Amino acid sequence: MSGTGEFAEFLPAYLAEVDELLASAQKDLLAVEEAVRKGLAQPRAVRELFRALHTLKGLSAMVDVEPVVSLAHWMEASLRLADQAGGRLPESSVEPLVEGLRAIEVRVRQLGAGKVASPAPANLLERLEALGPQVLDAAPKRARPVMLDAEAAFASRLAPSEREQLEGGLSGGQRALRLDFVPSSERAAKGLNINTVRERVAKLADIVKVLPLSGAAAGGASLAFALLLITRAEDAALLEAVGGPPAVVRSLEAPASAEPAAVDVAPGSAVLPASAVPPGAAGLEEELDEPEVRRGGGLLRVEVSRLDEAMEWLAALVVNRSRLTRAVAALTQAGAPTRELTAILQENGRQLRDLRSAILRLRMVRVGDVLERLPLLVRGLRRATGKAVRLELDVGDAELDKAVADRLLPALVHLVRNAVDHALELPEERQAAGKAPEGLVRLTCHARASGQLELTLRDDGRGVDAKAVAKAANAPVPDSVDALLDLLCRPGLSTRQEATRTSGRGMGMDIVRRIVVEQLGGELRMETRKGAGTTFTLSVPLTVTLMDAIVFECAGRRYAVAVGTVEELIDVGSVVRPAGADGLGLVERRGAAVPLVSLARLLDGAASADGDAGRGTKALIVRQRGEPVAFAVDRLLGQQEIVLRPLEDPLVRVPGVAGATDLGDGQPTLVLDLGALGAARAGRRKRAPSRSGEWVS
Repeated sequence: MSGTGEFAEFLPAYLAEVDELLASAQKDLLAVEEAVRKGLAQPRAVRELFRALHTLKGLSAMVDVEPVVSLAHWMEASLRLADQAGGRLPESSVEPLVEGLRAIEVRVRQLGAGKVASPAPANLLERLEALGPQVLDAAPKRARPVMLDAEAAFASRLAPSEREQLEGGLSGGQRALRLDFVPSSERAAKGLNINTVRERVAKLADIVKVLPLSGAAAGGASLAFALLLITRAEDAALLEAVGGPPAVVRSLEAPASAEPAAVDVAPGSAVLPASAVPPGAAGLEEELDEPEVRRGGGLLRVEVSRLDEAMEWLAALVVNRSRLTRAVAALTQAGAPTRELTAILQENGRQLRDLRSAILRLRMVRVGDVLERLPLLVRGLRRATGKAVRLELDVGDAELDKAVADRLLPALVHLVRNAVDHALELPEERQAAGKAPEGLVRLTCHARASGQLELTLRDDGRGVDAKAVAKAANAPVPDSVDALLDLLCRPGLSTRQEATRTSGRGMGMDIVRRIVVEQLGGELRMETRKGAGTTFTLSVPLTVTLMDAIVFECAGRRYAVAVGTVEELIDVGSVVRPAGADGLGLVERRGAAVPLVSLARLLDGAASADGDAGRGTKALIVRQRGEPVAFAVDRLLGQQEIVLRPLEDPLVRVPGVAGATDLGDGQPTLVLDLGALGAARAGRRKRAPSRSGEWVS
């Protein structure tokens, strides 16, 4: 029952496949729920959800995970009926389906942790079994008959559920159409083939079936495709999507007085068998009778541990190259002929960079895939809090390292939960304040050229109440947005008096800052405005293992800092020391004054303040809470690729120290996070609130 014993060797592949299926099913179920709320049919999402559960059931049966088989079976049974009803589900069926998916996910995680999958809850199975009659009762009455504009062979390729889907579309006020696409070399040159046409048409209609045709039905061409659709779009828009004439649009609806029948297409035309479909047109039809294992063409699934191992070997090569570089430099200084050796070393460096890029690309995952479970989280919060919430994700094709993604997701979950539970008002409160009853939480991200990923989470709620936060923290009311963020991130802080299902445990913002700043070496910023909402901005590195670093010397020791965190290198000229600045100075940068901090003073508290602000001839400009800050160093030693080893032991972890590295001499060198190091210094600058008393960043 648990997927152990004789099936244990198949579990890794099973877990990976099921994880993808569950992610797809959750997305489709949310689309179905949205359609149910609007009283609309969603045949495509219902069918895809059905396919995912059908496949999941088959895979689970193969490895003998009986609880998942039972849950998926009854969910699949009701969805088959919904598919035959044109993609309609009663509202009462959504919650049991969500609970069923959650129960499957719990048991899959149990298997992943090496535990036995617990039995499926009996009451949930009973509720899922009862969905079938509910779906049948909610199914629309018999729709108008659909006349299939095809010969008997054409009609025989249409499954009963597909005929039901066409009829269901008619009963819902849509049109059932046949749209013919005729491929040609001219259209191919414009990027129009059956695959791109499917994508374009899918934006205008629900595609029920795609069938290849030959002969006269193709307008004299050797091949054409008939797309059977349900749509409200105009004929002109559909024709434009397939490249215009000789494409044609025909109605599949029978005249009011006509009996449903199969009508031949033009004489001489024929439906091509699947074996005759040319390359590029495959995958047009899918059967549901047997379990399918979804495989991406040309894709190979690899365990993350193997990628980690490859990264470790690459890290060893990088360190050895640094050692070799030092050895060649020593030989050159001693007068040995090293020209050819230097050329080989340079070529080796290029090859290592290419290998690094290749391995990092293997480890990259799409941010959209990382965040695909957030909509389901918001759905649960919406029901638990009674708030109307809309989540918008605008993440494009941005990617980041799998290790970063795994750490970042819990931080984003906390931020989204806080936004819904704390920031957004109840619908009646929003209407009283002149807002739309539905609150908005929007998450966007984009990659910077510096190797950082910036994510922004914005809500249109009430904003952060500084007085309430100060009261909960038993502290003075903060006089800046940075000080307010510091209070919010205090361990154990919660503005809720009692813990609820969603919050009140004091484990929110503290975890966010710990992940973003301490674990990932990133930056966390906040903007908030009373009555208008709050925005959190997270900047994190795309990868945390191999990186390019600037190596410098300060107070007789060598240090490194990630290139991506440094905005600019400057020469330190004249320094202005304001009175009472506690060792701080100001240096000019393109006509603007930038605070100058002595890095030696930060690293060695016993250093004298006299002359500290001007110590060093070079400075590194970094962003600290969005503002530029210059850190004076003694000497720049160059730039090289390093392997970062984070300091995991809490006994040796220090704010502002991201980890350690080996520059090739066998000695550990500290890798600094200058932004965090500067923020940890005593007496850091504060910004005053605006004259209106509303917090701004």
